Amino acid sequence: MSLFPLKKLAQVALFAGSALAFATGSHAQTASYPSQPITFIVPYAAGGSSDTRSRQLAQKIGEYLKTTVVVENKPGASGNIGTSLITRAKPDGYTIGLGNFAPLSVNRSLYGDNLPFNPDTDLQPIALIERGAMVLGVNSNSPYASAQALIDDAKQHPDKLNYASTGAGGASHLVSELFKDTQSFNATHVPYKGGAPAVNDLMAGNVDFYLELASLFIPQMAGDQPRIRALAVASESRLKALPDTPTFKELGIDGMVAPNWFGVIAPAGTPAEIIGQLNTAINKALQDPEYKAIVESQGAEVAGGSPEDFRAFIASESDRWARLIKEKNISVN
Repeated sequence: MSLFPLKKLAQVALFAGSALAFATGSHAQTASYPSQPITFIVPYAAGGSSDTRSRQLAQKIGEYLKTTVVVENKPGASGNIGTSLITRAKPDGYTIGLGNFAPLSVNRSLYGDNLPFNPDTDLQPIALIERGAMVLGVNSNSPYASAQALIDDAKQHPDKLNYASTGAGGASHLVSELFKDTQSFNATHVPYKGGAPAVNDLMAGNVDFYLELASLFIPQMAGDQPRIRALAVASESRLKALPDTPTFKELGIDGMVAPNWFGVIAPAGTPAEIIGQLNTAINKALQDPEYKAIVESQGAEVAGGSPEDFRAFIASESDRWARLIKEKNISVN
């Protein structure tokens, strides 16, 4: 009998044993996840709505996964810097982060080849966590008692009105452009470096209107002397936090269901088992009564769902805003 077949057989057995050991080790590594703290990158500055929500969620994720989730702020370039860091991290489940409206669905159309990552191939969606309704707000002393009054005046006096945003390409800018487009009126864009200075100028009467997250307006609408008046919300139904404010849809203004949104993402290549564990923990956190109450009190709604649901949502948002950016020739300059 030839020795060659025996030698070949031994090589095959050795290869099979190595493959089995690798598979077993890989499964053991995934099964023991997490065995160390998880880093949660927020691509925005500390103190903002993105940071606050990330910290609330990170605490809940840590409780369900029985580990520490450390939040790190990496702001800059409309969220591109922090998002890029997430996509370039080791895909082992120990670096995840916040993925939202601008970096995932808008910035590719604005920055083109200068965007340091590809949302389609460089990241793995885990779960959509929240939709935050955008609210049309005016100064409490404004002559506009309704959204229609504002629209009528803007049409009768072209270029009379101006509006605030948190910068070119942000949700407040694009939703305002959508509002102008659907209602065929003009208004001058006044960009700010953040929501706080924009709200301050709205209350001071330096800008005529501002479409922003309800959470920024609600504190200024309370008390005997409110400083902001909400005219409409860009959501499917009225907000629990603003039950007296109608939706654009109720007012007969179509095409104005346009939320800002947040989700959780990981680097592409993160094992499916780990993505599944994170998705389960996130969905549990979203249904936590305490967490859910906080989100709803700030005029938003919890989302949830599968990674596939989130990926499809990102794709639909990308298509929607790419069309508007192209039609209106919107740029970051």
